[in-house]
Amino acid sequence: MRCDRVWRNARLATLAPGPSGPGEVEGGVVAAREGRIAWIGAEADAPAFVADETFDCEGRWITPGLIDPHTHLVHGGDRAREFELRLAGASYEEIAGAGGGIVSTMTATRAATEDELVVQALPRLDALIAEGVTTVEVKSGYGLSLEHERKCLRAARRLGELRPVAITTTFLGAHALPPEFKGDPDGYIDLVCREMIPAVAAEGLADAVDAFCEGIGFTSEQTRRVFEAAKIHGLPVKLHAEQLSNLHGASLAAAFGALSADHLEHLDVGGIDAMARAGTVATLLPGAYYFVRETKRPPVEGLRAAGVPVALATDCNPGTSPLTSLLLAMNMAATLFRLTVEECLAGVTREAARALGRLGDVGTLEAGKACDLAIWDIERPAELVYRMGFNPLHARVWRGL
Repeated sequence: MRCDRVWRNARLATLAPGPSGPGEVEGGVVAAREGRIAWIGAEADAPAFVADETFDCEGRWITPGLIDPHTHLVHGGDRAREFELRLAGASYEEIAGAGGGIVSTMTATRAATEDELVVQALPRLDALIAEGVTTVEVKSGYGLSLEHERKCLRAARRLGELRPVAITTTFLGAHALPPEFKGDPDGYIDLVCREMIPAVAAEGLADAVDAFCEGIGFTSEQTRRVFEAAKIHGLPVKLHAEQLSNLHGASLAAAFGALSADHLEHLDVGGIDAMARAGTVATLLPGAYYFVRETKRPPVEGLRAAGVPVALATDCNPGTSPLTSLLLAMNMAATLFRLTVEECLAGVTREAARALGRLGDVGTLEAGKACDLAIWDIERPAELVYRMGFNPLHARVWRGL
């Protein structure tokens, strides 16, 4: 078989669906051609390869390249001062009500140029890449006007031009109410639906549409209008839902066939059932849970029992999860949410890809998919979840390179 590159003498965790847990293969081989996996399996079953390069993995583990399916990488400034206020006892809602929170980041983001936003986002992206991440979702949501939301989405697209990583973009115009619409949330949602979504769709700037359905965000009815506009313009939806209260946003998202509903600390049984029927992924964000000192865990047992796919993400953002380590997010999910090692690994590979609508191309090691690999200096996959502040990545392969 003619190939560009072959990786031999590896232990594989393919994460492909099947009876063998995470799809473990001893003495495994991966062959790549034109950026895709041409063959994968046990050495004993491998054909003869004619390859430009062959790598001896010396028994190292190979997993799919990691995927972060929920980030806010593009933004101006930081919110370290709010962190101090939170330590002093202020709540998320109190900080937002005093002009902090998302609106304070909006001010810094509007003041930044597109180039400045790219420069500020690159170190955050580089930290993810250094841990074997090969696909990253980046949301807008800190511009809160058409001009500045477009600027953020353009900056996000540029990240994928400057680094060897796949970037998917999500329009999150319905993230918070900008000051110019104070007291008029419906007027702002009109702007989001009638101007912003049509514009970003026409320019190809967004791969999906998101919203923040919450007491300090937008109501279920306002969110429904956003989803209806997204549907008209052919964009899939996802939702920040049930983070601080239960507005039944997950059920609404499921009714629109959402790719994912994210956060979900206050998710109820009805929401779980709706997500299970729709195939909507539950994306859990342990960094935010930890950072805001939440005490109500997402209903992992209920999600598991209902067969709802569970993804994990950093939720990297300046206010509630300034986290740029997907490895640490896995440890947090296991420790705080009681996910198993297998669930954590699947959550940052297979199910993360599902949450982005990309499972047909990435997320598992299967012939025909993109050759995105993470090669690890570990003795067993549990080490990726067990360790804190330790990066065992040996090599990262994106599109076969």
